[in-house]
Amino acid sequence: MADILGIGLTHYPPLIGTDEDMADVLRWTLSDPDIPAERKEPTSWPELMRTEWGADGGTAAAARHRAALCAGLARCRAALDAFAPDVVVVWGDDQYEIFREELVPAFCVLAYDDLEVRPLARSAARGKPNAWGLPGDLTLTVRGAPDIGREIAAALLEAGFDVAYAYRKPADAPFPHAFVNTQLFLDYEHAGTRFPYPVVPIAVNCYGRHVIARKGGRVRCADIAGERLDPPGPSPARCYALGGALAAALRDGPHRVALVASSSWSHAFLVDENWHLRPDTAADRELYAALAAGDYGSWLEVTTEDVVAAGQHEVLNWFCLLGAMAELGCTPSWSTFVETDVFNSNKCFAVFDRPQ
Repeated sequence: MADILGIGLTHYPPLIGTDEDMADVLRWTLSDPDIPAERKEPTSWPELMRTEWGADGGTAAAARHRAALCAGLARCRAALDAFAPDVVVVWGDDQYEIFREELVPAFCVLAYDDLEVRPLARSAARGKPNAWGLPGDLTLTVRGAPDIGREIAAALLEAGFDVAYAYRKPADAPFPHAFVNTQLFLDYEHAGTRFPYPVVPIAVNCYGRHVIARKGGRVRCADIAGERLDPPGPSPARCYALGGALAAALRDGPHRVALVASSSWSHAFLVDENWHLRPDTAADRELYAALAAGDYGSWLEVTTEDVVAAGQHEVLNWFCLLGAMAELGCTPSWSTFVETDVFNSNKCFAVFDRPQ
């Protein structure tokens, strides 16, 4: 019988950059001419947001935020190393990377061979330094596990989930940052270069109606009213069920598998009601309280509309993980929730008890 470990973490892109640049998403939002001036005024912001912004535009708070995230990542890496998996299966979102106009599946198993990627290239192209002071053309090897990827795709198809699968990355598309950053951050001290485990990514269409409409990213407020929305992504319940089906298939297999949900939670740039200025922390707190208590039933009450309204699109990756943990009878042995108003998204980390 296989042994399975569950881990949840963030792949927050600004963690690649410096403290001075960590609040750049908010700075970009504040330049939106269609946000009312009074909403941009710090005196109108909640206390946490004012405190984080401070007199230096968030630089000092960024150092504290980074420290909290790195502590959570280190805890997850320690659990991973203690477990020593044969493979790391990562649920991550695709933000207009390989899911583009040509094809947008609900789920896609990336049964890739080893892949060379340049995780710092995007920052370098914007003229931004990275946290390690390394060259922007640093090359990272993401080890693949194509045979296990094929097994996973077959198991899900046999269980009634019409997943897509791929053996090769499109030549003109970037490898999804959700997966690159997962390796990068789980080996943060060495910028991902000493991560020994092969990875099978499962890309989830978390952005649904916004995946093409907003190219999986930010949008100006003036563009919202006239946007041409896409079909929805998979529902929270469907993601949960897929996770359960995968865990059931893996449980009877020969592999030691780490199942990882990779995402931040509510994203400010997706919360239209907040003028994209801060995340929906109240909604995140509700989910986290249920997670910490092992109350997965409350998660199943969440609808697609709830997720979209709260800017929790990427939390669909965690629905996959919780479905797997529920199937295995696992609850969190450790978790933590990192709140922020200035740094775009709240973050959660969790390690789940393994079935005996």
